[in-house]
Order: sequence, then C-alpha cells, then structure tokens
Amino acid sequence: MIGRLLRQPWIFSFGAAIAVWLATIAYTEGQGAGAILTAAFSFATFTIIVGLGQMMVITTGPGNVDLSIPATITLSGVVAMKVMDEDTGRMALGIIAALGAATIVGIFNYGLIRLLRIPPIIATLSSSFLVLSTAISYGRGIRIKPPEPLAQFAEAQVFGIPIMAFAVLALSIGIALVLSRTLYGRSVLAVGQNSRAAWLAGLNVDRTRFLTYVLSAFLAGVCGILLSGFSRGAALNMGEEFLLASIATVVIGGTSVAGGRANVPGIWGAALFMYLLVTMLNIFGASAGIRLILTGLMIIGVIVVAGGEEQR
Repeated sequence: MIGRLLRQPWIFSFGAAIAVWLATIAYTEGQGAGAILTAAFSFATFTIIVGLGQMMVITTGPGNVDLSIPATITLSGVVAMKVMDEDTGRMALGIIAALGAATIVGIFNYGLIRLLRIPPIIATLSSSFLVLSTAISYGRGIRIKPPEPLAQFAEAQVFGIPIMAFAVLALSIGIALVLSRTLYGRSVLAVGQNSRAAWLAGLNVDRTRFLTYVLSAFLAGVCGILLSGFSRGAALNMGEEFLLASIATVVIGGTSVAGGRANVPGIWGAALFMYLLVTMLNIFGASAGIRLILTGLMIIGVIVVAGGEEQR
C-alpha cells in the first residue's frame, strides 16, 4: 500500500510542501504554524484555479500552453469591478460580463491557433498583449472596490480554512471527474497521447482543443473575479505572478508536459509547496535574488525527483 502511494506522481509535491512547512515552523519554534497554513490555503487557491486550466491545455499534447492567463485574469477582474461598480445588485451581471469576456479570450486564442496556424505559445503570448491593452483601456487605472458580499466570500474562513478553498476543492473534484468519466475528458487524454490516433479513432480533435482553451480562459476569469474580491479591487498587474506559477504547478504536480496524462491532486500539492517555499525564504531573511535562485533550484529538484518516468 505504501509502495503504491509512493508511486503516485502527486506525492512528491505534497511531500515537498510538508517538508518546507516543517522547516519553517522549526525555525520559528512553532510560532505562527496555523497562520502560515491558513495563508497558504488562501493564496494557493488562486494558483490552483488557473493551474487546473493550464493542466487541461498542457494535457492536450506537446506545444500546447496558455500564456494569456495573466492578461485574462486582469481583464476579467477589471470588467467585473467596473460593471459591479460597488453595487451588490449588479454583482451577478458583473460576474456574467467578466466570464463572458474571458470566454471570448479563449475563443480568440484558439482562432489564432486553428485558423491562422500560429503555434500556441506564440498565439497566446500575442493574445495576452491585446487582452492586457484592452483591460488598460477599459479600466483606465481606476481601482474600484468590490461589492461587500464578494469580498466577504473571498475572505471568509471556517476553522481557519478559507471557504474559497472548499469551493476550489469541489471544482478540482469536478475536473477530475470530467477527465475520468466524460467523453470530453477522455478525449483530452487521448488527443494528448496521440492526436492522429485519436482522429483516426473518430474523436473530434479540433473541438476538444477548442473547448480546452476556452475552459482555461474561463477558469482564469473565475480567478480574476475572486482575486478582485480578495484584494478589494482590480489592479492592472494582478495577474503577473500567475504566468510561471500556473505552468510550474502543472509540472511539479506530476502532469506530463508531453501530454496525455493529467494529475489534479498534484496541482494542490504544487501550489501549496510554491507558496510555503516563498514564505520560508522570507522568514529566513533571504534577499530577493537569493529567494529567486533558491526557489528555482528547489523547483528543479522536485521536478527531477517527480519526473522519473520515461516518455516512450
């Protein structure tokens, strides 16, 4: 049983997160151990949301990645705050408008990839500039506070665990069920393993990839709305940290970068590990440069340990 557990790709990310947390509380002599975990769950949930979308995109095969996630987060946050305008009665309208804008970004991304034959990494990077410019033009640098119910939901806790973490856990379970129990989910895995074989088997490869890019953008939109509530307003740089974070959580979490194998639990372990690692280095008093170097080395180490399976 233990040997089977150790063979799970996600176990390394959780092991690394626990090790970093123990090292931190050992240094602080146990002070603030609970507060660190609460903060980890609060901030990691945003990375998990976008990590799930990025995981689906990367699972569709080599070369597939969504680099427009940070810009989509910013656009959805700006649209939500502008439409809501601090009015609780307009909250539903703001959420619909923000998710609609994010969905359009996903459609536009796949349009560049499919119709113009632009590689995904170039298409989504180019799209991000257009999307961010739209957010800047629409937002005009004005920071509008969210309606109080949205802010309260983003900040609320039960026994020290954010309510949002429970909601994201339900989302994660839903994504896992989609991958294992639905035609779309199995198509994502099949396309990632071998797109030509999937096409010969009668699967609609283009539709599968289209839905996946739209899903990634949609989840980035969800993150933007919740992050605006948590941060008490939208900012034009609110999505910056999620570019590398969304990719790192996927890789560290055990999802194959070659496609065809997704790992939902690993997204949680990787997101917690990355936040706890930065927290530990801050507590140790490491400078910004040292933090970046050590973070990179530790991430590489976890990837090496967790990536022992050979691609055939």
